[in-house]
Amino acid sequence: MKRFVTLVGGMVGGMAMLGVCVAPASVGAEAKPETPPARVTWGACPKKGEKKLTTLAESLGTQCGTVRVPLDYREPLGHAIRLSVNRIKAKEPRDGNHLGTLVVNPGGPGASGRDLAVYVAAALPRELRDRYDVVGFDPRGVGASQPAMRCVDPEVYHRPPRPDSVPVDRADENTLLSRAADYANRCGSAWSWLLPHMNTENVARDLDRIRAALGEQRISYLGYSYGTYIGAVYATLFPQRVKRLVLDSVVEPDGEWYRSNLTQNRAFEKRHRALMAWTARHNRTYQLGRTARQTRFAWYAMRSRLAEQPAGGVVGPSELDDTFTIAGYSERVWPELIAAWSAYVREGDPKPLVAAWEKHGKNDADDENGYAVYLAVQCRDSRWPRDWNTWRRDMTRLHQEAPFLTWPNAWFNAPCAFWPVRGGEPVKVRGSWRLPPILMLQSRDDAATPYAGAVTMRGRFPTARMVVETGGDHGISFAGNRCVDRHLVAYLQDGTVPAQGARCAAKPEPRPKARMKSRSSLGHERLTDVLAR
Repeated sequence: MKRFVTLVGGMVGGMAMLGVCVAPASVGAEAKPETPPARVTWGACPKKGEKKLTTLAESLGTQCGTVRVPLDYREPLGHAIRLSVNRIKAKEPRDGNHLGTLVVNPGGPGASGRDLAVYVAAALPRELRDRYDVVGFDPRGVGASQPAMRCVDPEVYHRPPRPDSVPVDRADENTLLSRAADYANRCGSAWSWLLPHMNTENVARDLDRIRAALGEQRISYLGYSYGTYIGAVYATLFPQRVKRLVLDSVVEPDGEWYRSNLTQNRAFEKRHRALMAWTARHNRTYQLGRTARQTRFAWYAMRSRLAEQPAGGVVGPSELDDTFTIAGYSERVWPELIAAWSAYVREGDPKPLVAAWEKHGKNDADDENGYAVYLAVQCRDSRWPRDWNTWRRDMTRLHQEAPFLTWPNAWFNAPCAFWPVRGGEPVKVRGSWRLPPILMLQSRDDAATPYAGAVTMRGRFPTARMVVETGGDHGISFAGNRCVDRHLVAYLQDGTVPAQGARCAAKPEPRPKARMKSRSSLGHERLTDVLAR
């Protein structure tokens, strides 16, 4: 659901939390009747972000606008916030072969959807691009939406190297815990008025306000990762507003994020071991071990060495964890990461490892915005253990089974143990036969959104059909698998869904490369970065 680029900690469970106390609004409270939102006024988009993506957006004629939504849907005429939206307009007229609006979201929580809209519009076959308005949006608190959440200065607060995310003793643990509590307090102090309203139900209601502001009776929706949960909640609350619904890399539907993260740790361990096995198969190139057992030993030996002497003075164990977590999202980055590891170990050259961290792990202002919103939504959506002893017990046990991500994942989420607004009850996700056919796309060994959760989600929607790719990537449509894309295009074109039990073979494994690539592209690597932010 997210990239673990920022590891924070918290205080010992029994310590009192300082900061702002906010009475939580009731999650799931029935919204009062609303006045229809004003139609979007479209204009030119600001020239920000990656140059190649900006150029692509301009070539597609991308337009930008804003939609006002209630901060609190129980008070629709009260305080309003602004959501940033963009659109790549169809060429087909409305009275012709126009297929309506396709809204996209890359997940997170905390990810901007506007870049994804450009990517999806460019990836669609021409006959579909001309027939859909493709719309992206920055959810509440994210990116260009106002306000945009940030709780700390990333250049100061997350300055590398950070404390090792795997505590050796209680002193290490307390250091990390104090950081988590501090982060939660800073967010509470800065955003006490906003935090009670940061949950997935409100994001789904925002999506329906966007639909109304676009002048659409129904919308189609393509969500990746956590974006599938937004789509599932939207279909639960507004089934009559759904035209077509695509869920790619599917989140389990219950919204119990603490439990989901424990499951995720096991899945990432499996992918990390697959990476170590791939490295061993290409020992002639990388010389890091002839067996998976040897490469795992070498990886943890490197991690221990970095604790004593960080690479380039910046990449310590926590930065290494951040960098290699992206390997659980996409095999495409495996040659780059393993070449950097090999250069460090075999040649004593830290520069490729530092470059890999700067590309995949380093925090900037956008990452801090995404992390703040991630916590605001997940800590609010459902209940988290407030007694740190529960966390310690669960992580100590699971670390023996899944050491790669158990503790890093725990510290990433640890502010939820101290969050100033307690979690509520997640929306009970349920489909109905009133919904049109739904298309689900899922890789069998996905680490970020494990397969079992997708099976559970499919069981909640009687009209859903799932295509399973036999690989392990996260975000499998428009990522180079023609079989997957054929199913998606057929569905978007006329609502055709595959037969039960549809399968697609995984893409071929990546080939080894002795050195990192020096150029990036707007291919699958770009989509991976969008999904993993």
